[in-house]
Formats: sequence, C-alpha cells, structure tokens
Amino acid sequence: MICPFCAIDKDKVIDSRASEGGRVIRRRRQCLDCGKRFTTYERIEETGRLTVIKKDGSRVTFNRENILKGVLSACGKRPIAEDVKIAIVDEVEDEIHRTFDREVESRTIGELVARKLRTVDDIAYVRFASEYYEFRNVGELMRQLEELNERVRDVKDQRPLFEPK
Repeated sequence: MICPFCAIDKDKVIDSRASEGGRVIRRRRQCLDCGKRFTTYERIEETGRLTVIKKDGSRVTFNRENILKGVLSACGKRPIAEDVKIAIVDEVEDEIHRTFDREVESRTIGELVARKLRTVDDIAYVRFASEYYEFRNVGELMRQLEELNERVRDVKDQRPLFEPK
C-alpha cells in the first residue's frame, strides 16, 4: 500500500480483522518509512452481472448508490444514525445478491427498502412509500398512516408474544 502521508510503498500490517459481517477486511498498517499509521479496507468487488428491470421495462446495471440515495432522501432530517442508513443498504444489497442471480425487478428492491425503513422510522417509511408506491391521493396516504398507527411494535429479533391470526 502507498502511504497516504509520504507516498512510499513500504508498510507492514499491524492488525487485520473482518468487519461489516465478514464482507470487508480492515487492516491497520504502519509505514516503514515515516512511521505513521493508516487503515485500509478490502472489499470483494461485485461484478456488473446483476441487472435491474425498471417499471418501464428497461434494464440497468445494479447500483447500490441508487438505494442509498433513496434511503437518504427518505430519512431526510430524521434522527437516524448514518450507520443505520448504511446498514439498511447493506442488508438490502446482501439479500438481493443472495436471492437473485441475473435480474431483479426494481419493485422487489423497493419493497425490501420499504420493509427495512418501516422497522426503523415511521416517517422515513412514509416518505419512501409515498414516492415508491406513488400514492394518487391523500386517502391512500391516510390509509397507510392508519395502518402504521394500528401496528403493534415488536422488538427487533424477538419472537412475537401472540401469533398473528
């Protein structure tokens, strides 16, 4: 690795560990020339083989940045930590790559994002849903809000006390 401080290509790895669920390797390095320490991250590069089928039937290469833009837009000025937003995008991307080999419909991606946002923040979910589901009138939006208001909150990763009917 080239040192970001002195631009010399001599370093040693001090510490190496997996992060982000094992998808990334974090390496702490020390430059052998100037002695300064820096961190590098190694990720497996996804190939452009996954194609997204848009609503109009056109096909584009999958790009996680599009999901991130949608999540950031929905979260707006809500008190949601950046790492939670990134985790949503990571979870959606992982699920898509595990489930689909060549093509995935944009509708499927949107539903995954909506489901994740719904567990994080109601307002962010409604913002995303209003764009994604293209509510045609206030009545449709009100029905969605009423459904959210009636929903019983479950703790993440906890089994429900009562089985749904």
